[in-house]
Amino acid sequence: MESDTAVVAAFARHLGAERGRSAHTVRAYEGDLRSLAAYLDPPGANARPSGGEGKSHLLAATLTDLRGWLGAQAGEGVARATLSRRAASVRTFFDWALQTGRLETNPALRLVSAKRSRRLPTVLSAEAAGEVLDAAGVAADDDEPLALRDRAMVELLYASGIRVGELTGLDVDDVDLDARVATVMGKGARERTVPFGAPAGAALERWLRVGRPALAG
Repeated sequence: MESDTAVVAAFARHLGAERGRSAHTVRAYEGDLRSLAAYLDPPGANARPSGGEGKSHLLAATLTDLRGWLGAQAGEGVARATLSRRAASVRTFFDWALQTGRLETNPALRLVSAKRSRRLPTVLSAEAAGEVLDAAGVAADDDEPLALRDRAMVELLYASGIRVGELTGLDVDDVDLDARVATVMGKGARERTVPFGAPAGAALERWLRVGRPALAG
């Protein structure tokens, strides 16, 4: 019967030769399986049942074992993206083991990948925002239409705090330069009015008076 080492080696050959996976992917999958094997039979621990004489600990793993393995890593602070890949590795391995007759049932069939965390986007510092505004202003000095448009967009975003999606949905009639307010359509089709200051007003006025007609003509 095959040992863990032999089973992993056969699986790696399958990945490389039959499925055409890159050497990097094969090494990653091998590492994941070695990690699982070490969890199932930790060094120095009492030998645990292998599910049959000569069979590997990997092939004797249960769904509870797999969940425990991933849970232990999560407790150690392993990144969600890594946990997701490792779950995919073992699912692929046990699919292969089932198809090649090494197993009669697939213990990873109901193994769920860890959901990747969604991090909030990094907020620009005041200094970085100032640099963006300065760059847009310099680019617009020659009254090049697209540069005027870009400066108006950056100034309005900075002044009003509206979302990019709200900005791109604006039409000319949605902006009141005299009152310095813009009417935007937010999430859930909710309309709201946002104010903006003199710099944004001047950039918008210049775009509407010089830049937009040049592009339209």
